[in-house]
Amino acid sequence: MPYSCCSYRGAIISRLVKEVTLAFSQEGALAQGIRGYKPRAEQLKMAQAVAETLDAAAGKLVLEAGTGVGKTFGYLIPALLSGKRVIVSTGSKNLQEQLFYKDIPALLQMLDISPKVALLKGRNNYLCQLRLQQQLDGAQTLDSQTLDDLLRIQQWAAASHDGDLGTIATVSEQSPALALVASTRESCSGKRCAFYEQCFTRRARQKTLDAKLIVINHHLFFADRVLKDTGFAELLPEADMQVFDEAHQLPDIAVSYFGQQLSLGAMARLLERVEEVYLNELRDTEQLGDMARRCISRLNDWAQACLQHQQSDWRLVLADKTLATQSWQLLEEFQALQRLLLAHVGRSELLDDCFEKWLDYLSRLQQFLACDNPSAAYSLELNGRLPLLRMAPIDVTKECQQLFNDDCRWLFTSATLQVNRTLGHFAAAMGLNDCREMILDSPFNYQQQALFCVPRQLADVRSDSDYQLQRLLSICLAAINAAKGRTFILFTSHRMLERMALALQGRCHYPLLIQGSAGKQSLLKKFRQLGNAVLLGTGSFWEGVDVRGHLLSCVIIDKLPFVSPDDNLYRARAAELQRRGGDPFQDISLPQAVIALKQGFGRLIRDEHDRGVLILCDNRIVNRSYGQAFLNSLPPMARTRDMQKVMNFLDEIK
Repeated sequence: MPYSCCSYRGAIISRLVKEVTLAFSQEGALAQGIRGYKPRAEQLKMAQAVAETLDAAAGKLVLEAGTGVGKTFGYLIPALLSGKRVIVSTGSKNLQEQLFYKDIPALLQMLDISPKVALLKGRNNYLCQLRLQQQLDGAQTLDSQTLDDLLRIQQWAAASHDGDLGTIATVSEQSPALALVASTRESCSGKRCAFYEQCFTRRARQKTLDAKLIVINHHLFFADRVLKDTGFAELLPEADMQVFDEAHQLPDIAVSYFGQQLSLGAMARLLERVEEVYLNELRDTEQLGDMARRCISRLNDWAQACLQHQQSDWRLVLADKTLATQSWQLLEEFQALQRLLLAHVGRSELLDDCFEKWLDYLSRLQQFLACDNPSAAYSLELNGRLPLLRMAPIDVTKECQQLFNDDCRWLFTSATLQVNRTLGHFAAAMGLNDCREMILDSPFNYQQQALFCVPRQLADVRSDSDYQLQRLLSICLAAINAAKGRTFILFTSHRMLERMALALQGRCHYPLLIQGSAGKQSLLKKFRQLGNAVLLGTGSFWEGVDVRGHLLSCVIIDKLPFVSPDDNLYRARAAELQRRGGDPFQDISLPQAVIALKQGFGRLIRDEHDRGVLILCDNRIVNRSYGQAFLNSLPPMARTRDMQKVMNFLDEIK
C-alpha cells in the first residue's frame, strides 16, 4: 500500500528518527563533514522512513529513490545510528566495494562512531590456497604466462590479509590463472582441507559473526539462505534489518536460486579430480583411472551432441529420441562410477569428497533427464566449452514469501522499481503482499538537463531490413558528430551490435570501443581516458555504469528492450499466465521492458550538473498505446522528434 513518510506510528517521534533528522540537517554531521552540503528533502524522507522501519518490530519497505536522491546515505545513516545489526546487499561488486571502502568509512568518521563492519563476497572472489598448491604442483602442464601469473598470485597471497582476488594488481583480470585458484563449492572440502585454518573464505565469514554492519551481494544472500552454500558451519548471522540496494535485480536472481542448475564443466572437473586421486594416491586401483577417463570422454561427446541441436530449450533437445537414449546410457555409466567410488570410501579423504559431490551431480542429472516439472522452464546454455543445464521455476512468489518473513525488517530500494508510477509489479514478483511502498523522485531538473528524442521516419524495428540498419546508422553518425564522440550506443541483441559495429567502421571519426573486444571495466576506463569515444554495448552496459560529466553526452538505444518471445522462461511463464486468464504482455513483457529502459536511460544523467540526450530509435513508444507506460515511468525530460533539436542541444554541451 502507498506509504507517507510523514505519518510515523504513534504520536511520539522516536530517538532514532530524531537523530537521523539531525544528521541530515544544516547543522548536522553531514553538513559539518561535507563541503558545500545541501539538505535534500527526498533523502531525508527516505532516511526517516528507514528509521521508522528499524524502530518497528518487523516490516517491509519497498522504496524507489530516483537518481540523485542519495539513497546509500539514506539507508546507511539510520542503519549505523540504530546500533542494530544490519546486512546490506548490493547487486554489483562495484557498489559493494564503494560502500565498504568509501561511503561507510566516511560516515563513521562524520558520525563519530565505530561499530564493527564486515565485507563478505561470494566464495569465487577468494583465493583457495589448496587449489593454488595443486596448480603449482602440476605446473608442467601449464603455459608460461599462466604459470607466471600463478607465481605472482602466490607472492601476493603471502602478504594478503583477506585473499580477495579482485585486489591483485600484478595479474590481469582477464588471466585464466584466477579461475584456476578461486574458491569453488565443488573444490571445497571444508574442515578436511589442509588449509582450513588459513582459509580466506572461512576467515571472511568469521568476521561477520560479531559485525554490526555487513556488506554482501544478492547472489551471496540467496546462496546462503537458499543453498546453504558456505562449506562451513557458520552461515550469515541473523540480522535486525536486511537492506537490498539495486533491488530491481532480485526477481531474476531469485528465479536462478530457487531453480536448479548443473554445470557439465564442473562435472568434468570433478572427474579429473578422481583421476588425480588415482594417479597420486590409489595407483593400485587402475579401474578408477580408466573409468574416470572414460566418463570424461563420454561426457564431452554427449555435451557436443546436445549443442549440435543449436537449441536452448532443453525439452526440445531431449525430444530427439536418439539423444534421449544416449542420455540415459550416459547416466548408467556415471552410476557405475558411483558404485566404484562407494567401494573405495574411506581410503582417501579427497576421494570421499568427490563421492559426495558426484552423488549430488547424478541426482541433478536425473532431474534434467526426467524433465518432468510442468511449472518450470528447462534450458541449455553455453558456458565455456561445456554447457550449463538450468531449470527455472515459473513463479517464485511462495518461496519469497517464506524467505522474506516477519522475523526481520526488510528494505528493498533502487532507482528503477516503479512501472507506470506504481511499485506493485515488483512487490507482487517478490511475494511482498503486506509491504509499504514509497516513490521518491529525482531532485534533478530533467526538463533542463536532458532531451528525449524519438526520431521521425524510423523503420519497423521488428524487421531486419537494410533500411532499418541504414536509418539507425544515419541517426548514430549525426548524434556522434554533434556530441563529438562521448556516446553510448546500447543494443538489445548482440547481432545488431555486430552489424552496427561493422557499419560504423570507416564512417565514424571517433574511437570505437566494442563490447567483447576487452573486459567491461577496461572498456569503461578507456572510454573515460579518451574523452571522445563511442562505446557499443548490450545488456551488461545498460546498468551499473557510472560515467559523469561531459564525458558522456548522448545515449542511443536501438529499440525497446522487450524480452525475446523465444526465451524459454518467458514462454513457460506466459503459458501459465494465460491458463490463469492473465495477459503475458501486460504482466510480464511490459514491466520488464520499462525497468530495462529506465536502466539504460540512467547511464546519462548522473549528477545535477550533467546534461545529455537520450535517443530511442523505436517509434512504438509514441504510436502504440502501451508507450504511455514507458513515458510515465521515465523522468520528465523535454521531448522532441526533431533531430535538429538534438544537434542543437548537443552543440551547447561543452
